[in-house]
Amino acid sequence: MGSLGQILRHPDEIYLLLKLKMEIKKAQKQIPPGEHWRICYSLLHNVSTSFSYVIHQLRTELRNPMCVFYLVLRALDTVEDDTSISKEVKLPILTDFHRHIYDRDWHFSCGRNEFKVLMDQFHHVSSAFLQLERGYQEVIEDITKRMGAGMAKFICQEVETMEDHTEYCYYVAGLLGFGLSKLFLASGLEVLTPDWEHLSNSMGLFLHKTHIIKDYLEDINEIPEPRKFWPRQIWSKYVGKLEDFKDEENSAKAVQCLNYMVTDALIHIEDCFKYMAALRDPTVFRFCAIPQIMAIGTLSLCYDNVQVFRGVVKVRRGITAKVMDRTKTMDDVYGAFYDFSCMLNAKVDKKDPNATETLHRLEVVQKLCRDIGVLQKR
Repeated sequence: MGSLGQILRHPDEIYLLLKLKMEIKKAQKQIPPGEHWRICYSLLHNVSTSFSYVIHQLRTELRNPMCVFYLVLRALDTVEDDTSISKEVKLPILTDFHRHIYDRDWHFSCGRNEFKVLMDQFHHVSSAFLQLERGYQEVIEDITKRMGAGMAKFICQEVETMEDHTEYCYYVAGLLGFGLSKLFLASGLEVLTPDWEHLSNSMGLFLHKTHIIKDYLEDINEIPEPRKFWPRQIWSKYVGKLEDFKDEENSAKAVQCLNYMVTDALIHIEDCFKYMAALRDPTVFRFCAIPQIMAIGTLSLCYDNVQVFRGVVKVRRGITAKVMDRTKTMDDVYGAFYDFSCMLNAKVDKKDPNATETLHRLEVVQKLCRDIGVLQKR
């Protein structure tokens, strides 16, 4: 529920934390009958409590397909992330993963902790997948195939340029956005706008660029070899090796590069607003909006924060509980984005090389929130 120290410093959040915990327990009682469904939802909760919560909030016709979709892509991601697997073994698994989801007998053990459990229990995910309607299966298969091919491409090459960075994020997150949109359409709960592909991509890019920023230390400390997703074109302006940002003598340079990365992520927010504003179903809206608010909250913490290179930086559990409890309309989204962007704005040092561009992008976001939304006090 959160550390005791944090709870004592923010006693107003105790009720919301308890409420969130009770809602998660209540949602877990809605699991369909069958051992494989019970195990799938248990795996979902273990690999991501927050996504488990928003998936459980979906309507029945979307809940099971979304659970399976998320677990399939987490398993694919687990294979990609395990740097102990040789390229010769990893590449065919990534490119053939869309076929393995049809095979209850397929097995490949890798990853650590809850992700190893997911891989060891993956036959239950396949069993659940095979029970879905064919329309859902086709979406999941297509996105898994395209994502696996993109991951395989970047196993064989580094992220050199900003274009590479955006392309990689498209493969691992933009395609996720495509898949989610197609699942919404298949369920009959949403009607896609003409520019849905572009907007879906932006939704995914904003989330994944945020993850790449906050996960710098976890990725660079990966054993036996680091994972490097920050583009060389940017970090090489500051240090000789990406790992050098961990060194205390490079703190100032590390923070300047970090601020550039955060500023780059901000460019997707306007598209994210357009996508969310077009959603009709309230459960689908919350499913999409809560992670986006958590992303801008994470960026506001990471910006100009050398702790990104020293330890873990993440939004406090009490804030997460507030976001989950209070996000119901686009006005709530505008209010949250406005507040977090103001927090980020207050941290901008005019001496930062990218300060002008950062302030410009924040002003664009804040203007949209003021002009379009009724700002709710968060």
